[in-house]
Amino acid sequence: MFETKSSKQLEEELSTSVENGLSDAEAEKRIKEVGPNLINSGKKQSIFIKFLLQFKDPMIYVLLAAGVISLCLKEWADAAIIIFVILLNAVIGTIQEAKAEKALDALKKLSSPTCVVKRDGKLIEVDASLVVPGDLVVLEEGRIVPADIRLTKSFNMKTDESSLTGESVPVEKRAEDIFDKPQGVADRTNIVHMSTTVSFGRGEGIVVATGMNSEIGRIAKMLSNAKEGKTPLQKKLATLSKILGIVCVVVCALMYGVGLLHAAFGPNKAPLNEAALDLLITAISVAVAAIPEGLPAVVTIVLAMGVSRMVEVNTIVKKLPSVETLGAVTVICSDKTGTLTQNKMTVKKVFINGRTVDADQSDKDEIELLAKGMALCTNASIKDERYGDPTELALLDYAHLYEWNKEELENSENKRYDEMPFDSVRKMMSTQNEYDGKKITFTKGALDSILKNTKKIMIDGKVREITFADLEMINNASREMAIEAYRVLALAISTPSKISEDNLTFVGMYGMIDPERDEAKAAVATLKTAGIRTVMITGDHKDTALAIAKKLGIASSEEECLSGEDLNNMSGEELRSRVGTTSIYARVSPENKVAIVKALKEEGNIVAMTGDGVNDAPSLKTADIGIAMGITGTDVAKEAADMTLTDDNFASIEKAVEEGRGIFANIKKAVFFLLSSNFGEVMTMFFATLIGLPNPLLAIHVLWVNLISDSLPALALGRDDKDKDIMTLPPRDTKEGLFSHGGLGFCVFYGFVIFLITMVAFLINPLIDLNAPGAVGFSWNTLQTYLADPINLDRCQTFAFTTLGISQMFHMLGMSNIKKSFVHVFKGKNWMFIVAFLVGLVLQVLVTEIPGVTDFFQTTRLQWYEWLWLLALSSFPLIMHEILVPVFKKTRL
Repeated sequence: MFETKSSKQLEEELSTSVENGLSDAEAEKRIKEVGPNLINSGKKQSIFIKFLLQFKDPMIYVLLAAGVISLCLKEWADAAIIIFVILLNAVIGTIQEAKAEKALDALKKLSSPTCVVKRDGKLIEVDASLVVPGDLVVLEEGRIVPADIRLTKSFNMKTDESSLTGESVPVEKRAEDIFDKPQGVADRTNIVHMSTTVSFGRGEGIVVATGMNSEIGRIAKMLSNAKEGKTPLQKKLATLSKILGIVCVVVCALMYGVGLLHAAFGPNKAPLNEAALDLLITAISVAVAAIPEGLPAVVTIVLAMGVSRMVEVNTIVKKLPSVETLGAVTVICSDKTGTLTQNKMTVKKVFINGRTVDADQSDKDEIELLAKGMALCTNASIKDERYGDPTELALLDYAHLYEWNKEELENSENKRYDEMPFDSVRKMMSTQNEYDGKKITFTKGALDSILKNTKKIMIDGKVREITFADLEMINNASREMAIEAYRVLALAISTPSKISEDNLTFVGMYGMIDPERDEAKAAVATLKTAGIRTVMITGDHKDTALAIAKKLGIASSEEECLSGEDLNNMSGEELRSRVGTTSIYARVSPENKVAIVKALKEEGNIVAMTGDGVNDAPSLKTADIGIAMGITGTDVAKEAADMTLTDDNFASIEKAVEEGRGIFANIKKAVFFLLSSNFGEVMTMFFATLIGLPNPLLAIHVLWVNLISDSLPALALGRDDKDKDIMTLPPRDTKEGLFSHGGLGFCVFYGFVIFLITMVAFLINPLIDLNAPGAVGFSWNTLQTYLADPINLDRCQTFAFTTLGISQMFHMLGMSNIKKSFVHVFKGKNWMFIVAFLVGLVLQVLVTEIPGVTDFFQTTRLQWYEWLWLLALSSFPLIMHEILVPVFKKTRL
């Protein structure tokens, strides 16, 4: 609101002086009242608290209970493995979240360490944290603005507000401006804001807001209040954990109840106290079987592998779940400057000799005077390093295309004699240089300012009086450039002995713009094919944004545009009704950006947000996934974001989305694979208890399969190659669970297959031995007697354990792509399949053949022909896969 106040009103309201500033005593009093000029940081969780929060998961609750009961029953091996699994998951989770939020610390660093203030009429340099409202601050070129300041004096002053507002070029500041109503941050030409830099000129002003009351402070509040939601994958896995927990408890209770009934009324009655203890151990085994203990670690490792892949497409991921989230994105909100455009003002149109031509099609001889004059009339440089105003740099770049270098020209045939600097009143700049053996004044500036002082025009090298028709022609050409959002800059010359801007001769003009990236257009089109909408959110003007959006295929008409002012006058409901059809948001504030992201999310979208400035940080944190720019991005934006583009290129987002989709597909394969195995284990143990048989699998067997035999294949699936047509599919519906489109049936079916072959392996020895010549024959009673022998039971359990473990290797091959033959696995580049198969097989041999290890796992050694038989039986899941490929091709799995 201070943009509406005059200097006198400012003095009265803040009880200060625009000439002498505050007194030392008053400044000391005010700092006690309002506090230091600092950005407050929120309270952060300790590593210990983060570690404890890892146990807040239904799956972990069940495992904890199983571990405690195992300890009570002195099942030391089972308890040790369960506790190890729990601690491993907690450590991995803690490491994943260990990077503390540093966004607010980065905001602190933006504040200027010292500044010059006037107190008691004397200039003194003070620490910026000691600045208070009412202080009179003196600003010079290169200084960082220490607080929000209402200017009282300005001299050709410009500030770089790109990190705060997104404005791509320095903003002109004028102390004399007074507005009749409050303005948006980007339009307050009489106020400079904390953390921005004075890029040109100088000025003085009264501090109107410090610390958390400044614009940067408001952003800091928004940043600390922004809640980080769970990613789609985290939500799905949390739901899965709850379901598995409930299933686990129900199945355990049923097994325990059925077992007690068998003990009390079955043919093999047993004392209830002994049966209760044995059944409790069995129930623990089922709890272990029902829960895929390795799933959290597998998911984390798969995501970590995804992070490595992202680096190859110029994307650095800070938070692992973000890798998968990017694959679920339905809307990408992108900043314009530097992401969709090149962040480099470029001459694109040239008007000379009465016609407009494309800059890259102009004739060198024809434009020599115009190009050299524009370049000589600058104070920028591109010789060793780029320095100067972006507009002037564009003039030098264009001249350089024709091998005209400003420094070389000035040091040879075009020596500079004099200069009239640019100011906001004249809107022109002039230099006097030697040209063709005489002194020429080159004047460049806004077209209307140039034409006011123009008397003549140069056409094809000849000078004549300018006519009304000439002026119409020039203005029409300018309007055509303006329609395409080009920034117009004109050049005129004169030949007075002393530098002057009177009696000018019009030479020509340029149309300049920060052009779109060539690769961004293709990326937008690819994303559109993939069902992902690109939305432009910028601090730039609506016409400029629309011109770029049209070229990129983001929008086609002004009806798709909304300004920050429009958003300020809308209710939340109105905004939600418009976000589906609006593709451009221009001149927006940080609050507007957050409101847009929230509205899109409320409409069921998964939103990615790109940004590089301080003003982008709250929306980066609010979005499902925040993407910061690595080159132009501020520390604040990078810390608030989930990932960073190292090349600031929108096309990299499209590649990262493709990787994200592939990673989710691989995680889904791994989850289905693991759950199929778990379902098979639960069915095996439940069925055995239901019919009154001893348990085919011990808890130690199940833990081995879940953690070792299952984990390597799951990791191989996790690094599988993505499908080539993955970017032709629409984004997955976030409301759909992991088991949508028949996923649950798929897992149960393969679980049933694994259950069948495990039970066959368990019963094959009694079937053969009891039916051998001279044996008693196979019956229920003889089977019970056979399995009552510990040696026979160990052998049967070894067969079941071995079959269960090896079947995972074959199941992995089929899971690589359920819609293609497993042969395609060996055509790809994923060597992990072969490694996982061979290592899994070797490890399974070790636990059944190595003395000492067999005692720990309670297994017996197998003959070579038994291994061959069990290998054939274990391959059954792969055989079923090959048979069912035509069926799965018709599904959306």
